[in-house]
Parts: sequence; C-alpha cells; structure tokens
Amino acid sequence: MRQSALFVRTKKEAPKDEVSKNAQLLLRAGFIHKEMAGAYSFLPLGLRVLNNIIQIIREEMNKVGGQEVLLSSLQDKELWEKTDRWDDEKVDVWFKTKLKNGTNLGLAVTHEEPMTRMMTQHISSYRDLPALTYHFQTKFRNETRAKSGIMRMREFLMKDLYSFSRTEEEHDALYVSLKEAYKIVFKRVGLGEVTYPTFASGGMFSKYSEEFQTVSDAGEDSIYVDEANGQALNAEVLNDEVLADLGLKRENLVEKKSIEVGNIFSLGTRFSVPLGLTYKNEKGESLPVIMGSYGIGPARVMGTIAEVLSDDLGLVWPESVAPFQVHLLSLGADEKATEIYEMLTKAGIEVLYDDRDMRAGEKFAESDLLGIPYRVVVGKRSVESGKAEVKKRTEKESEEKAFEDLASFFKR
Repeated sequence: MRQSALFVRTKKEAPKDEVSKNAQLLLRAGFIHKEMAGAYSFLPLGLRVLNNIIQIIREEMNKVGGQEVLLSSLQDKELWEKTDRWDDEKVDVWFKTKLKNGTNLGLAVTHEEPMTRMMTQHISSYRDLPALTYHFQTKFRNETRAKSGIMRMREFLMKDLYSFSRTEEEHDALYVSLKEAYKIVFKRVGLGEVTYPTFASGGMFSKYSEEFQTVSDAGEDSIYVDEANGQALNAEVLNDEVLADLGLKRENLVEKKSIEVGNIFSLGTRFSVPLGLTYKNEKGESLPVIMGSYGIGPARVMGTIAEVLSDDLGLVWPESVAPFQVHLLSLGADEKATEIYEMLTKAGIEVLYDDRDMRAGEKFAESDLLGIPYRVVVGKRSVESGKAEVKKRTEKESEEKAFEDLASFFKR
C-alpha cells in the first residue's frame, strides 16, 4: 500500500485523557480511533493487526477440532433466567435494552447460554460427542472503569470456544489440548516467553480454572510465578492447602504484575442441566453433557503486545501480527523505490510504501512509531550503489542489501 493513499495520520502526542501506554501509542500511530471511554474503532493499520491475531487464534482452534460458528449478540432474557444469571445481582455488568413491543433483551456478556441451547438441536447421542464450537463475536460489559485502552473495553471482540463431552475423562483430554493450543497462540503472537498458565479459582464450576497471564508493569493483576516450570497461580489460590497438588512450591514463587489475556474453565453440567443438553449413551441412558469454556480477547492481546513489546520510539510488532512486513521509505529516489515496491509486492511481500514528500527525519520517526518489523530505505546513494539500507525494528544497526536480493531476503 502507498502511504500517500492511507487516510490515517499519525500524531506527535497522545490525547491527555489517555493514561495507558497501549492507547497512547495506538492512537498516536493511527491504529485506532477513540469513540468514547471504553469504546474504540479500528482503523486500517489496526484492523490488519487485529485480523492477523484472529487468524492465528482461528488456525489453532481448528487444529484441535474446533468448528467456527457465529451467534447473535442479542440475548434472550428467558434463556438467562433458566441459569439464574439474568439478575444484575448475579451478573453486574449487563447492558440491557427493550424491543418496541416491550420484550427485554440483553447485549451479549458471554455466550454459554445461547451456545448450549443451540447444541440441544445438534447433540442427542454419544455419537455426536465430543464437539467443539467457537466464534469471534462482540461482547458488551458495563465496566465500572475503562482506563486501560483496548485491554479493557465496554464493547470488545471475544473468541469463545465451548467443549461438549460425554465424560469427565473426555473433557479433561479436551481441556489439556486447548491449554496447549493457547500456549501456541501466545507463542505465535510474540508473547510466549512472558505469558504463564495461571491457576485460579474455578468458582462454582470446578476447584480450579486457568488464566493466561502476561507479565507486565501495566497489569491490573498480581500472579506468583514458578519460573522453573513455567506455571503460575493467582492470589486467591496462593493460600490454598492442595498447592503441592499443583506441582508448585511456595518458596519458588515470585510475585509479578500481569495482564490476563485468556482463560479456560471446566463448566461441568452447570449449563447443560438447566438448559436440557443431554445425550443418550450406549445403554440408552440419558446423561447431561460435560462442558468447558475457553476465551481469548483478540483486541486485548493486541493491546498487551503494544504494552509489553514497545520501546521508547514506538510500537514493535512481531512479524506474525504486524500490519505489513516491510516499511519502504523513499528519500528522493521515487523511481527506484517504486520499482522495488512493485517487485516486493509481486513476490507476495506485504509492503507499506512511504512515497510522501517529507523530510527524512520525519519519515524515520514515523516508521519507528508504526513498528513495522523491517524498514527499507532507498535514497540517492542507494541508486548509485545498487543497495538499499535494511533495518530490523528490534535492532539498532542496519545493513545493505542489493536491490535484486531484497525479495529473497524477506521470503526466507
């Protein structure tokens, strides 16, 4: 894409009412637009990053057998009353509304209830199980505070997957496979080394659930990490007496601030019983389906990457999620730069081509702010030498590459 055609414009300073690092950087770089507190729109660059994260999650969910669907964000009051979660005393972050005929509706907080009801039409026999369904859908939560940029929004995108099993043993096997899939997701988006599966209370569903927590000074949570085995737990589990059962020793634990980027829950029959999701086993007996719930917020992951991997100059995107692989800058050598742009694009390399008439210093500063993995500079000296200056965003030094070698270098 030619940067002269990109309608987004960068800003030298972030809005004064933004306190989170991710919002400041993403707004300055033109990746998002703030609509109001807790509500952001994604601009072309930001949407490309978000979609790359979504695709990574989708691929890993598909690998473990997940099938993608898309449910409505409108919630049925009667459905939620059956599970005793319509009352604001039980779920205190509802956004509720009414149809013109007076019917009460909720805007999706989560999708356990509608996904379970939908599956009553598709599961009746042990032969229908196990099953995994997931979707990427907008959720609405009336958060008391929304000061963490796109890491805590009142309207946000969530990937929630639900597992349906015949037995606890079958559920446990699916749970482990999803846990491993989550580890791969966070590794692929560049957060693997600082993201820990973290034991948390399972609430009414099970003794434990697990959160995936990314270590960051910007985090709202505190976790206790056993760095030797890559496992952690949160404060509510710290004083639990079955601690040894989790394979953790108290003296090995180090306290760290963190951001929750995902969670996995064993639901048991909490939703299948009240909503009538049963199956008949080989003996013809009717039994409730065993369920699990697995969530990741793609925008929260994006905001966490901005918090954790950025530096003093701006954003730093891993290649797997970056809006473009290469940022090509022309410094008074438009003809040659255009030729290189067309060559790289033809080779299948995603390039943002800065073809604007601006000073070199301005282009360099903006390139650092955008955080694209590689910068390629073509100037008058490049034309003379036949080589472009190539610099990786995470490195200080640049190197020269012959024009004809650029495509192979970026496709390696």
